[in-house]
Amino acid sequence: MSAAQFVGTSDAKWTTEPVATRTEGERFIVEAQEGSDFWENTFYGFSHQNGHALLTPWDGNEAVEITFDLSSFTELYDQAGLMLWHSREQWIKAGMEVNDGVVHIGAVVTDHFSDWSLSPVPEWGGRKVTIRASYHNEAVVIRARTDEHPWRTIRVARFAYPANKQAGPFLCSPKRAGFEVAFTKWRTTTPDEDLHTDPPILD
Repeated sequence: MSAAQFVGTSDAKWTTEPVATRTEGERFIVEAQEGSDFWENTFYGFSHQNGHALLTPWDGNEAVEITFDLSSFTELYDQAGLMLWHSREQWIKAGMEVNDGVVHIGAVVTDHFSDWSLSPVPEWGGRKVTIRASYHNEAVVIRARTDEHPWRTIRVARFAYPANKQAGPFLCSPKRAGFEVAFTKWRTTTPDEDLHTDPPILD
């Protein structure tokens, strides 16, 4: 399965090509480059723009969901999830990351400078996780769930770009070689009905 077949469109493009991709049944497996990351300046003082995001145009009229397997997440800063993109200086990555030996759910919202919000979810370890973003009124509502846990709202963030938005899966491996992520779904669906109403769970 190619990247284009995975998303069902021919216009998906990597921000930075990963080490390798392959297909095993319904799983689109991507290997990240050692030292790959997305981050802009805040706290650490460095800028990294060599993470791997597979992006396609997203007008925000539908919600977007990415599903992937956490089984391979074992080392510090192993990370993957959903990227919302406007430019190299304006983007949001939302997903799962290993921090201090525990998987965390979180988001990095960037407008020339990056912030970072995260929360430990050790009970999610080894599960299949879905990250979802729904766009409304110049903002995105980001939610997450596993195959055994209900939706959890993790961030409401400003993303005030009426045009030139893109979305898709991402992964990074700041600390090690050989990190692979198995993505199982990438789809658009009905947008959120309301901030306080969980969207349906689709299989």
